[in-house]
Amino acid sequence: MKQILQNSKIFAAALSLSPALLLAEPSTVVPVAEKKEEAMADKKADLEIVVTCNDSMQFDKKAIEVPVGKTIKLVLKNVGKAPKVAMGHNLVILKKDANLQEWAMKAMPAKDTEFIPSDEDSQKKLLAHTKLLGPDEEDAITFTITEAGEYEYFCSFPGHFALMKGKITAK
Repeated sequence: MKQILQNSKIFAAALSLSPALLLAEPSTVVPVAEKKEEAMADKKADLEIVVTCNDSMQFDKKAIEVPVGKTIKLVLKNVGKAPKVAMGHNLVILKKDANLQEWAMKAMPAKDTEFIPSDEDSQKKLLAHTKLLGPDEEDAITFTITEAGEYEYFCSFPGHFALMKGKITAK
């Protein structure tokens, strides 16, 4: 009890010294990756692609062709009606030669980060991703592929990657 009283006195003293703390907005630290994505989102896209996904765990496009070096805006629209907790969808694009199955297995337990693993190895293999979408939601990502080749994309919601996947071919 004595410790609680002492802690509350210290807290009261700190507040009396700086009442502005009560009115101050909490600071927000934006990770470098998010700043990069925001900067790309502001850039005008050379090509816009719309992909829809649904409650049958399907993307409407299984193959996409893009020119190397061009800025691509990809819009993902969830046209399904099932709740996000049961049937959420995103679109994850991996860098060339990344292993989709290994990456997707790391994504399965990453619920707190919308099934995007935050470990350094996974982040290095990630080209771009949308946020996790519920019914009738959409999100856009802007990215540039600088090297010709095939890039896999998929939904990282647990179990979806087996059906919800495709390839982007950069030429």
